[in-house]
Amino acid sequence: MYVPADAEIVIEGLIDSEWLEPEGPFGESHGHVALEDFNMSMKVTAITRKRAPVFVSIISQVTPSESSVIKKVAFEPMFLAHLRDQLGIRGIKRLTMHEPFTNLRKVIFLQFARDTARTEVWRGLQGAASLRADCGKICIAVSEDIDPANTDAIFWSLAYRSNPGEDVQILTHHSAGHGPKSDAREDATILIDATLKHDMPPLALPRREFMERARTIWNELGLPVISPQSPWHGYSLGDWDERYDVYARRAVEGRWAESGEETIERRREGLIPETPVRSIE
Repeated sequence: MYVPADAEIVIEGLIDSEWLEPEGPFGESHGHVALEDFNMSMKVTAITRKRAPVFVSIISQVTPSESSVIKKVAFEPMFLAHLRDQLGIRGIKRLTMHEPFTNLRKVIFLQFARDTARTEVWRGLQGAASLRADCGKICIAVSEDIDPANTDAIFWSLAYRSNPGEDVQILTHHSAGHGPKSDAREDATILIDATLKHDMPPLALPRREFMERARTIWNELGLPVISPQSPWHGYSLGDWDERYDVYARRAVEGRWAESGEETIERRREGLIPETPVRSIE
């Protein structure tokens, strides 16, 4: 039997195609133990090896593990290329497949450029959910200011940028895919558009220059190393007034009382508390 000349170990044997043997239980990458399944077994007839062979293997257990890391670096570019190059989805910036516990296949995040047409967002969601039968049970679209690898930012976007009555679709007859076989019926897919659909107030954090200065001071003091996660500084989301920049500058300079003197001159009678100023002035 011919084998590659540079093989480290060669195992020869016979695989019975009629008789199946129970395999398992063993830990699986979907986070549960795989119970017994009947599978083909191999009767080993010979083992040939180098004098000092190197046995190369991977650990595939609860993710992240070696197997999911290998899949991630291949799957994500494959999905992104499918959406961008094959389907021609406009505005798609990045695609991330959630790895810890869920093992890539079930949860997919899509990042789109600001002001991408909703038709493109939905084409992207549907494309991500349909490329592979076992991938895309949950697909969520976010805007480019949201890091799709940061689940906290994803939940922030879901909470304030999606309306479940308008921005959620459920598609039935989806493959159950890779998972426990305790309930192996067919599954469904949920698609959520959590992108920014209109101007909103800025993120309520200090602007970038202040945060960078704070980090410089932090390092100068020799405090423990920090790894900021996006978003780590304030930025505009379109809904802002230049007057507020004046207020902010005065506050930094200790001149906050000047802003108070101005706002007291703008008092109104007969209004309900929390009435937006823009609706009156």
